Amino acid sequence: MGKLHESIQPTHREFIEKQHLFFVSTAPLSPEGRINLSPKGLDCFRVLSDNKVAYMDLISSGNETSAHTRENGRITIMFCSFDGAPNILRLYGKGRAVLPGKPEWDTYAPRFTLYPSTRQIIVADIDLVQSSCGFGVPLYKYVGDRDIHFDWAEKKGADGLQKYIQEKNLVSLDGLPTDLGMD
Repeated sequence: MGKLHESIQPTHREFIEKQHLFFVSTAPLSPEGRINLSPKGLDCFRVLSDNKVAYMDLISSGNETSAHTRENGRITIMFCSFDGAPNILRLYGKGRAVLPGKPEWDTYAPRFTLYPSTRQIIVADIDLVQSSCGFGVPLYKYVGDRDIHFDWAEKKGADGLQKYIQEKNLVSLDGLPTDLGMD
């Protein structure tokens, strides 16, 4: 049976800190727009307070989260237990991208291991937390993180990463501008 909370409880924080994978979902306002759902890994998620979280975001093939949160702020973050007791935890709120060089960057960046391919930090103010059973989620064994992204970024180099951002990360699939495209 699902339970609703107005904030992240200590048991939620403990559960979040044990997870190796989470999912981020955002959507544009347009009913024709595409809903985005992205898996995230690495040690990149932080609970900042009972109602604020953040994650360090790497350069990737798109930047839907930035475009959608820029347009309307809506964000849902979901954690699932793939080992141990079944559990699903959803964090609902309003998110925004914090970019390198912006005033807020110095507030959030020290909380993360930053990489040459760190694109932004997504910060979300959480107004609803939902826990549910997760009985239907299968069991999986965590083996480790992949190095593929870091090998790719190293081969690109700093100039290649900036070129990639210009080509792939300035607008969403639906043509909405991202925060990266607004400098």
